Amino acid sequence: MPKSMAADVTKHYPFFSYWQKVTLLLWLIAAVFFTLSDTEIISLEPWSELLRMAEGFMTPDFFATEYLLESLWQTVSFALLGVVGGLLFGVPLSFLYSNRLVAAFCAVTRSIHEIFWALLFLQVFGLSPITGILAIALPYGATFARVFNDILIQAPHTTTQTLPANTDRISRYFYGRISHVLPSILAYVRYRFECALRSSAVLGFIGMPTIGFYLETAFRQGNYHEGAALLILFIALIGTIGYWCRPKLILFYILAGLYTLPTIPSVDGMLLWRFITVDILPPVLLHVEHWHQIDLNLVNQLLSWAQKLFFTQALPGLAITLLLALSALAMAHIIALFSSAFSSRKLAGPVLSSCVKFGLLVLRSVPEYIFAFIFMMLLGPSMLPAMLALALHNGALIAYLTVRQSDTLEVSADYNGRLDGYCYEVLPQIYPNLMGLVFYRFEVILRETAILGMLGVATLGFYIDSGFAEIRYSSALFLLVCTAMLNIVVDMISRRLLITNINQQMTCSGNHQASPKTLGSAC
Repeated sequence: MPKSMAADVTKHYPFFSYWQKVTLLLWLIAAVFFTLSDTEIISLEPWSELLRMAEGFMTPDFFATEYLLESLWQTVSFALLGVVGGLLFGVPLSFLYSNRLVAAFCAVTRSIHEIFWALLFLQVFGLSPITGILAIALPYGATFARVFNDILIQAPHTTTQTLPANTDRISRYFYGRISHVLPSILAYVRYRFECALRSSAVLGFIGMPTIGFYLETAFRQGNYHEGAALLILFIALIGTIGYWCRPKLILFYILAGLYTLPTIPSVDGMLLWRFITVDILPPVLLHVEHWHQIDLNLVNQLLSWAQKLFFTQALPGLAITLLLALSALAMAHIIALFSSAFSSRKLAGPVLSSCVKFGLLVLRSVPEYIFAFIFMMLLGPSMLPAMLALALHNGALIAYLTVRQSDTLEVSADYNGRLDGYCYEVLPQIYPNLMGLVFYRFEVILRETAILGMLGVATLGFYIDSGFAEIRYSSALFLLVCTAMLNIVVDMISRRLLITNINQQMTCSGNHQASPKTLGSAC
């Protein structure tokens, strides 16, 4: 973009310069972190494996997997029941979210990845449907509570003033507030259901009877014809969600999901009690029978245990997690920036736009675990496959959400349909939203490093998975708390950046009626 044009953009969109500075800072930090990361390509001959994969995708075998339809249905069933459970859990909390304790509880709950909730419940319920449904319902419910609260706060109060004076409080709230934001709430629930389908598939990697179980098995054994067929079906499942997931069919799907759930084994109450009162306790507390036996010496032993665990596992895991997440975030930003441009009808036209959007559908539908597994086989074990996996998936998702905004923008009569016109007129309007999505996805990327830790990348997820595998539940729980604290800090920083941007936009537009805190949290 010419300097004069760039100056003109800044003049018309002063808040755009704020995001330019944030972008340059992000790229600078990511570049430093990337140089410190282990990105060495170890695989000497990746082409033969790549050719085998390509051959598998050219000739997929849709009849190689036993129980194919059953695994697809269980993927949908776990996702749907998990979202319903999340709504039952999250909707009441959304009305209480202004309470700091409720907000803190939700922040901790949603900051722990579904796969770790599953590993936790696995110790009590085993490979039961309860494990899979609760693993999705808890973090999703906490997310619903926050987002619904943000949406409800922004509902206008004007309608409540026009209702009859004798209208009861419940009717006043539903007709005066919720009716305004109901389309936004329903749209977000639909989006979370699509996310739940991916979460449900990922739970198959730890043994749950979803399509992810067969996907991982096929790729690990090199059965790329079978793996390709499963991946194509999963992408088609997400791509056609608007056709088969009709509102009128939801109740039928819920009842069918409950009816077709695998057999739920009985839960041993003593096993649950032992897990809560013994298994998750630090080793130094196992011999304490009464709380009055805790003395200063025991507290020092407990602090010594926590300090050793923090410096030997939590701190190295935190460092690798941040190196990986920030590098992947910058790569995702670049992918989203270019993908959103070339998938926009304002720039690319209908044909190229449709092709790029189809590519974005594929990239955002494939779970990061599968991407990382494929890249690891091609490039060898390092942090590079994990970065590429996170960047491709999240960059495609950010671009998909951004281009929906750019396609609906109105442009002036002078718009020329070329790259300079796009950068001058369209990009400044969609860029704040793109950056808001980038920083929202940063919190998600931190959570998603958990899955990649199970592939051997030494993130916090790697140490947590090792703790569960070695039956050191107290260590795993301590590291889960460290993960939650990291996500909460990142969420606070992201929200602060967004609120600063909203403040600048309000100053530029002269709008002092809306709350910047509310607008920032909604991003």
